[in-house]
Amino acid sequence: MSPLRIAAAAGAVVVALVLQVSFFSHLAWDGIVPNLCLLVVVGAALTRGPQFAAVLGFAAGLALDLAPPADHIAGRWALALAVVGYVAGRVRREGRPTPGTVVATVAASSFVGTSVFALTGLILSDPALGIPDLLQTVVLSVIWDVVLTPFVLPPVMLMFRRLEPDRSLA
Repeated sequence: MSPLRIAAAAGAVVVALVLQVSFFSHLAWDGIVPNLCLLVVVGAALTRGPQFAAVLGFAAGLALDLAPPADHIAGRWALALAVVGYVAGRVRREGRPTPGTVVATVAASSFVGTSVFALTGLILSDPALGIPDLLQTVVLSVIWDVVLTPFVLPPVMLMFRRLEPDRSLA
């Protein structure tokens, strides 16, 4: 793994995290903000594959778990985004994904990631969300992430493709 790719991935996660917890917290819809870190992980998964995206997802999720104003047990987003990175990376293995495939992958990834996060909260008895709020949270998260897909995924995927074009999947 090249140091340039590691630095670019870390930079993309940091920018996404800062925007997510600072700018988008002011645009929250019923307390739900878009998960820009998830979008970066999906972009990495669609261009670099499941292994790289799972590791990036774990790192991005851990950063998201520790970033203020985190009010949940640490490690839940790390698990959720590692699963998302792996699953999204397995979706498309050859050729360049179509826009419809990208949007469907983001919607499915958002659903899976938010569901894993919510279900781990139930298992760990984290009082942040109750059962009635889970469905609303998952639906709003999917909507937010799909709406921001055309603005986040193309530059992220282009960045990963250009860093090492001979090793990219798309």
